Amino acid sequence: MSQSVQQISELTTVATLSPPPRWHVLWTRSRSEQMVHDQLSDRGFRLFLPTLEVWVRRNRTRRRATVPMFPGYLFLNHAMDKASYIEVVKVRGLVRVLGDGWDSLAVVPDAEVASIQRIHRAGVPAVAHPYLRVGERVRISDGLLAGVEGILVRCRPEKGLVVVSVHLLQRSVGVEVDCASVEPI
Repeated sequence: MSQSVQQISELTTVATLSPPPRWHVLWTRSRSEQMVHDQLSDRGFRLFLPTLEVWVRRNRTRRRATVPMFPGYLFLNHAMDKASYIEVVKVRGLVRVLGDGWDSLAVVPDAEVASIQRIHRAGVPAVAHPYLRVGERVRISDGLLAGVEGILVRCRPEKGLVVVSVHLLQRSVGVEVDCASVEPI
């Protein structure tokens, strides 16, 4: 009886020493996301390759196609140790695992991946969008103000605020825009 208690204690100690699975990003060669996903899935790794349905035109015909939500990238959920890292980097089509080496890999917060998974599972219409940060120089891409450049000051779901400045006059004007029509410069 005491031997089984000791074994349970040792298993608990080992379980607490192993790090929890974390989300890492795999950078793949162009159009190799699915190939990398399939190879690692076959080896027992837990992966997430979010996709979008888009219209494509080929040979003068339009049709729906499934494309990666983040071209060139997919997510790996694993408690990465050196042996796992070596197993992952051997995969054909992989450029690298993002980070500074096997012991200091970049980690994506669980909440961000959970949000992307929820969008993916819901099947709602979604489109790729440029990454925007407040304070970044942007260009309005369509509408009456197409081509106007300024600094993104506020970005809300309904409206964003782009500030256009005349440096010689040291004056600025702000205009509300749809954030979907703004792209980084």
